[in-house]
Amino acid sequence: MALLMVRYGEIALKGKNLRMFTRQLRRNIRAALRKNGIAGEVREEDRRIYVETDQPEAALPVLQRVFGIVSISQVAEVPRDLEAMKAEALRMAAQFGLGPQHTFRTEARRADKSFPLTSPEINYQVGGAVKEAFGPTVRLKGPADFILGIEVRRDRVLMFSDILAGPGGLPIPVSGRVVALMSGGIDSPVAAWMMMKRGCGVIPLHFTQGTVETEKALENCEVLAQYSYGWEMRPIVLSHAEVLEPTLRKLYQLGAGRWTCVFCKRLMLQEAVRIAKELDAQAVVMGDSLGQVASQTLDNIEVISWGIEKPILRPLIGMDKTEVTALARRIGTFDVSTRASAPCRYLPAEPITRASLGKFRELLAQLEAME
Repeated sequence: MALLMVRYGEIALKGKNLRMFTRQLRRNIRAALRKNGIAGEVREEDRRIYVETDQPEAALPVLQRVFGIVSISQVAEVPRDLEAMKAEALRMAAQFGLGPQHTFRTEARRADKSFPLTSPEINYQVGGAVKEAFGPTVRLKGPADFILGIEVRRDRVLMFSDILAGPGGLPIPVSGRVVALMSGGIDSPVAAWMMMKRGCGVIPLHFTQGTVETEKALENCEVLAQYSYGWEMRPIVLSHAEVLEPTLRKLYQLGAGRWTCVFCKRLMLQEAVRIAKELDAQAVVMGDSLGQVASQTLDNIEVISWGIEKPILRPLIGMDKTEVTALARRIGTFDVSTRASAPCRYLPAEPITRASLGKFRELLAQLEAME
């Protein structure tokens, strides 16, 4: 059986709520293993979570998608004995293929202060044995080809050479649940992922105009579901035409077709709020990035958001397209999002970019009078 050590980050700062956060993280780890058909035992000791499994190669990439995990290492357990540590260090260095052409260092952490050697002394003794046997260059700071981690615990020593990054954040759904507007484009899946990272259970909401964009949106929901351990994603699909067209006809009767995008987003938000109330969600999520398209100017965002009864979260608001695209590539939604798209059939030739709240309220009153 292999032993994997799971590290968490900001969860450790949760004070009296720490146990609640770590309990949810353990649940989500178990859910991730179970969903991927991996057998494993999950336990917590000394502010570390451990996974014991005979399928480490399969488990590691899965754990790298569990929010709340900062990093994971496969560890070797040795007795609290300096010679045992040296022997394991030599074995791991040989397995790596360490030689004079490489740089290396040891990083010891003495969690149990009753151990007779200090952390620097452990580094000197164990690192010295590796240096003598393989002749690498010692590099005490910065990148090194081979970094050997050593943790001295109360009953054993844990040693590791690889640290795999996790996504960080908080375990889902400790922060609550949100309704996320989900198109077939690049931005909205990234916005949903960022809220998942903050511990939110996401309810995707897509307004369909046809099969092309809807298939893309649903495929991206499947990608996001690979990070959603602890929360089952259940996308909701509504007709875009049924939501927008009654208002759109009246807008054109009023000669206000340029306002289509503003009213479209507002109507989608109102539907999202309705669903949020039904499903006990606390907020609505949008993929807006300030100034990126016509409907995302600060003036338009003010008008679109006016009077909406739930908080509107816009996690991409300060990011540019390059940053959003890089994150989409990293999480795996980019390829789906950039497939051939069907243009929005409702986009006006010259959408308004500097909407006035006063004019909007005037139009709103006129639309209500036409009912």
